[in-house]
Amino acid sequence: MKLENVILDKKEHVAVVTLNHQPVNAWNLALAQDFEKVINDVENDENIRVVIITGGGEKAFSAGFDVKDAANGEKISQIVNKLWVRIDRFAKPVIAAINGFAMGGGLELAMCCHFRIMADAPKVTVGLTELNLGIIPGWGGTQRLMRLVGKAKALDMILFSRRIDAREALEIGLVNKASAPGALMDDVMEFASILAERPPIAVSCVLKAMSAGEYEGIEAGLKVEGEGSLSVSRSQDAIEGFTAFLEKRKPVFKGK
Repeated sequence: MKLENVILDKKEHVAVVTLNHQPVNAWNLALAQDFEKVINDVENDENIRVVIITGGGEKAFSAGFDVKDAANGEKISQIVNKLWVRIDRFAKPVIAAINGFAMGGGLELAMCCHFRIMADAPKVTVGLTELNLGIIPGWGGTQRLMRLVGKAKALDMILFSRRIDAREALEIGLVNKASAPGALMDDVMEFASILAERPPIAVSCVLKAMSAGEYEGIEAGLKVEGEGSLSVSRSQDAIEGFTAFLEKRKPVFKGK
């Protein structure tokens, strides 16, 4: 698989996806197309249990839309909006490692991930600042920010184009953890490694059930939950889990 704007690194059960359209990892057509290839790859790789998305370089996670590729703006938006929904509904946990500022589409991508860990450094801020340009968040920002932090806080951030740091993002529930400068990727890899040890089939079923509930309503979510509960009860991982409990040892889940 030939990639020019994304770096894919697989370490045991964890895939690290690095946006590499520096200096600010803005989304042009080439980056969107490479990113789609990588998402297809990690989704179909049965060995991968957890996905990490981060930004290349020290400056930015992602600055959002690349205005230099405005000619392809409509095509880029079509691709990324579909990708963001896929990530939001991904059956494997996805972690955003926010290493630098994340603005507009960059934050919209991070909000699609199941977990967000952010570097606690002065220049690392996040925000949906589109209104400064007379436009609005168009890659899911109005919906996903409200879902994460509530309507009042989302309105405050969007209408005033507010940028917030890691500590405030943690306080309002936008991120799960604020990492000390220089410790971000160590913290993320530790978190991902622990998550990768969890039973993959059960993890996937939980993600699918929650996704169905959010996108299709509680009845659909309960239906998917019931199907998942039946599926995991017949798995080898369930046998391993109960056996390990009775033998008072740590279970080793194989995703079968």
